[in-house]
Amino acid sequence: MPGRMQGLENFAWKEFLQKPTYVLNDAVAALIAETTLGAAKNKRHVVLLTLGTGVGGAILIDGKPYLGAFSKAGHIGHMVINDEQECDVTGMPGSLEDCIGNCTIEKRSRGRFSSTHDLLIAYKNGDAFARDVWLKSVRQLAIGIASITNILSPEMIVLGGGIAEADEMLFEPLSEFLTQFEWRTGGNKVQLVKAVFGDLAGTIGAASFAMSQAKIKTKYDDSY
Repeated sequence: MPGRMQGLENFAWKEFLQKPTYVLNDAVAALIAETTLGAAKNKRHVVLLTLGTGVGGAILIDGKPYLGAFSKAGHIGHMVINDEQECDVTGMPGSLEDCIGNCTIEKRSRGRFSSTHDLLIAYKNGDAFARDVWLKSVRQLAIGIASITNILSPEMIVLGGGIAEADEMLFEPLSEFLTQFEWRTGGNKVQLVKAVFGDLAGTIGAASFAMSQAKIKTKYDDSY
């Protein structure tokens, strides 16, 4: 992310550690955790979204993480929801990240709330303004998810990150909006689930990936 990880952009970990090194995007690591041991175990076609400060994403196609050219695939938070809004950190106008990420909550709430957590407390207590702000964001998330289903047709979408901890305050209205927006060919709809591992997903996924690479290396070495 431009300007968000100063000192780490273009940093060569392999050269620094002087050891064989793999670097994973945090959302890809979370996807590996959820598809190896968690909510999407044994699934073949999955999209994971992390809803927090921003919106991260990762894609599983035919049982394998898909990174695409330049290892850029999965930055779902930067899809355009409203082309008339301001540009996000990557230059995309009205991105999904800006629609629901915690990074824009003050702007979306006109300065009334400093965090999504505070917004949700007010929403739960029946605050009408908080309700409007929150449901607009959830509606925009549903539009983004419906767009993902049209492009990739996954069998499951996993939602993780701090905002997913809103539980029924997120999943109930989100399911209602998806009923409105998702194109359900043949009556089929994407399965929407909450991530199992929460804040530990990235760590568990990275460890699972490292173990899988070690097994591959051991198998390769033993063949000689």
